[in-house]
Amino acid sequence: MFDLNKLLIDVFDPQSGELVAVVVDEATDAVPDHDGWKARREMAEEWREAFAKLGAERGFDVRPMVSFPATGANNGDLPSNGAMGGETVDLLEILTGSTLVIAMTEFSATAPLVHIAEATDDFRAASMPGVEKRMEGTALAADYAQVAARCKAIYDAMAGAQICDVLFTTGHRCFFDLRQRAAEMDDGFLPRGKEGDPIINLPSGETFIVPYEGEVYGLPSWTAGTIPVVEDDEMVLFHVVANCVQVVEGDGPVAERYAEFFNDDSARSNIAEVAFGVNEMAEVTGCVLEDEKAGFHWAFGRSDHLGGVVGVDSFASPENVVHQDIVYAKGNPIQIERADIVHPDGRRVTIIEDGEYKV
Repeated sequence: MFDLNKLLIDVFDPQSGELVAVVVDEATDAVPDHDGWKARREMAEEWREAFAKLGAERGFDVRPMVSFPATGANNGDLPSNGAMGGETVDLLEILTGSTLVIAMTEFSATAPLVHIAEATDDFRAASMPGVEKRMEGTALAADYAQVAARCKAIYDAMAGAQICDVLFTTGHRCFFDLRQRAAEMDDGFLPRGKEGDPIINLPSGETFIVPYEGEVYGLPSWTAGTIPVVEDDEMVLFHVVANCVQVVEGDGPVAERYAEFFNDDSARSNIAEVAFGVNEMAEVTGCVLEDEKAGFHWAFGRSDHLGGVVGVDSFASPENVVHQDIVYAKGNPIQIERADIVHPDGRRVTIIEDGEYKV
């Protein structure tokens, strides 16, 4: 049985004197509302009330619900103003003045929250774009001690590695360059004063890394290969060289759309993340927030919020900013045949074999 109060304590352990803000985005003329979005805002109010009840016991405060106009883009910059308690407020001031932020949004706010954390002391946040009430019976109900242990095993395997060698069930293969980078864990623990990354996704459960993007003069990225993607029952091949999608192969409308998408702004073609989702309670339903915690995934576009170098200024315009994950977990049309972490001495650590985790 899901216990929200237990989850809030296990994940955040909020302390006396803290100030918590639960944040949602609101539909606009450009971004129309829908039933799932409305249900998420209702869920956010339930969580805010649970925090308020816990705060009365522990001695911390909870703001009225904070909202802002939807950005319309995942990981786009947040607007200047929002609303709280029926009043217009300076959104950045409200966020930076909080010690814990829960962002239950339609469009991911992870990247801007990372930059707030970098400039703010005593700040942490959980980004929950696309979260659904049903996840309280799946990924949110996981044993997070077990999730953390699996994240750590993969994190240890990645330490000092050079390559992530991935073979897809289609027979295609891609090598992701891990040099110049360090892996990070989104393991579902975010207490006050936690060392390391003060931003997590929730539901949690992945170890991730940004492939080397070739920013060091004279040192090109080794990321190369072919990545298969299925969308709308159409398989498209992304041919990757030097950590960028250089060619989109396919004969249908999906291939045509992706080719135009990458050609319009080359920053979108950047390979921005490679990750292993390890939350065994996560279900693949088409919601990326949960899907990515169920298995291997990679992403294209913005990477600076995860430790890379491609940020908003790398794109032709802020409206073009994107960080999009593609997932290959059980339940997806393409999965992973094998994934090895390769070290400089040639040692290989197998993370996935025949579609199953080996760590």
